[in-house]
Amino acid sequence: MKYDPGVRQTNFCLMPGFVLYYKLDKSNFVMLENSMVYETNGEKETRELGFRLAREAKPGDVYTLTGDLGVGKTVFTKGFAEGLGITEPVSSPTFTIVQQYDSGRLPFYHFDVYRIGDVEEMDEIGYEDCFYGEGVTMIEWAKLIREILPTHRTKILIEKDLERGFDYRRITIEEVGE
Repeated sequence: MKYDPGVRQTNFCLMPGFVLYYKLDKSNFVMLENSMVYETNGEKETRELGFRLAREAKPGDVYTLTGDLGVGKTVFTKGFAEGLGITEPVSSPTFTIVQQYDSGRLPFYHFDVYRIGDVEEMDEIGYEDCFYGEGVTMIEWAKLIREILPTHRTKILIEKDLERGFDYRRITIEEVGE
């Protein structure tokens, strides 16, 4: 986020221990561009954020997850799965592209499209049943398949800032579409 003197931060938000950036205006509170920004310090906090987000998930929700290698996408996803009530081990489906979990309160489709050579491979997997079905979908490396993403989705960006510490993560969650 570029410096903006009108931007304030608070530790009072939906998830204790996380920082929410906001901008004051006539209504006294506006999310920045329909997004929430959280700062975590360690895997436990990143996982907890995923857990809390999943508690609000509804059938048909699609979440896109972006960030560099090793930034914590799978850690976040493990917490998300726990928030859905999934108790089985969750790992990144790098070579299988998608892993389905049915033991939670909603079916959970975890995609890792890092190794997708062509977006047409998603047709072979049957992605539409997942994206537009009764479950919840999490897509790692979503930028690689942007042309088939639903217009309404929740974008999650995880970023490191080594100047703030090795375990520091800035996680931006943004609703897009109608």
